[in-house]
Amino acid sequence: MSDRNEEAVAIDRMQAVPLYHQIFLQLREEITSGERAFGSRLPTEQELSAQFGVSRITARRALDELAENHLVERKRRVGTHVTYRSPAKPLQGNIEKALESLLNFGRATQVKLLDVGKVPARPPIDEALELEEGATVLRVVRVRWLDGQPLAHFVSYIPEDVGAKMTRAKLKSTPMLTLIEEAGVQIGSATQTISATLADAGLSTSLHIDIGSPILRVSRTVLDVSGRPVQHILGQFRPDRYQIRLDLSSSKVGPELL
Repeated sequence: MSDRNEEAVAIDRMQAVPLYHQIFLQLREEITSGERAFGSRLPTEQELSAQFGVSRITARRALDELAENHLVERKRRVGTHVTYRSPAKPLQGNIEKALESLLNFGRATQVKLLDVGKVPARPPIDEALELEEGATVLRVVRVRWLDGQPLAHFVSYIPEDVGAKMTRAKLKSTPMLTLIEEAGVQIGSATQTISATLADAGLSTSLHIDIGSPILRVSRTVLDVSGRPVQHILGQFRPDRYQIRLDLSSSKVGPELL
């Protein structure tokens, strides 16, 4: 397991899409999906410049485009904060059924480990995991396969103490929720947001699809029984191979992940 000082970022300098717009699209997705909550602070121009390896002018254009689309508000000496409020209304589900479905999904698919390492938690990851910005987290990137074809790309962030004993061998063979439970965590609840996006160059390579193909995006934060976040995961699925079904009744809403 390797230590890494910087998290990989997904911009493609070979694309015809300008770099500032690629950054804008990533930040817009994080905002509209709810990963960056209303009122949360966005990175400064200098922080974005360092994170994406671009000039401050490019970073400024990305933030300005967010403001022009009424997603953020920029104030001198205050910074850039999210002003977008998601229209989505939460549905209540049964955590036991959801966990069973997720574990069955893990057991029924094959996993390819792309990357694992320790990285500093940046927004919105630090906010999702309720950690100090810069705190060390374990970042795990995996692709799950079914019937010889890639199905979904996952990026998981786990507090350092929870992920301390997660070896490469285990990450290649065991569902993440099982590893979290093996770390002594009793899972109590989770929040999940489902949205749509388009595949960038990295996803197109991992999932064997064209750049710009539609992607089902699932952002989930898992909490233990005391309410402490123990995992934040971003899953991006090929919609031609994956569905999410909700069985609705007059007395309950029971989500099943297929």
